[in-house]
Amino acid sequence: MYESGKEGVRVSWEGIIIGAIVFCVIGLFHGITVKGEYHFSERIWPIFLVVGIAAAAVSLWVRHTVASAALAIFGFTCLWTIGELKKQTERVRKGWFPANPKRLACDREYELSRKAELTQLK
Repeated sequence: MYESGKEGVRVSWEGIIIGAIVFCVIGLFHGITVKGEYHFSERIWPIFLVVGIAAAAVSLWVRHTVASAALAIFGFTCLWTIGELKKQTERVRKGWFPANPKRLACDREYELSRKAELTQLK
């Protein structure tokens, strides 16, 4: 906190700093979602699950308020990204975002091999 002058005005910067962290993390994760889906597809969601849970858990033991809030914000944004990856896949299917032509061939091969496996199980 910051005290100023004779009046003893107290200014707390923590809220503003946390707000700026939220703004930056959300902006950063927008790009991560788009690039992640483009290069790896929505199948990378388990990474976001593990990292999100870990960051949120670690935030419980951090004593500094801003650092704890930053970790929690990061963790929950990772968890939110799981749903956004699925939505991004739909946006790509609708043509709103470009599909990765290199990955399209791999995805087709994966789907064909998966269908072959399922038919062998029947």
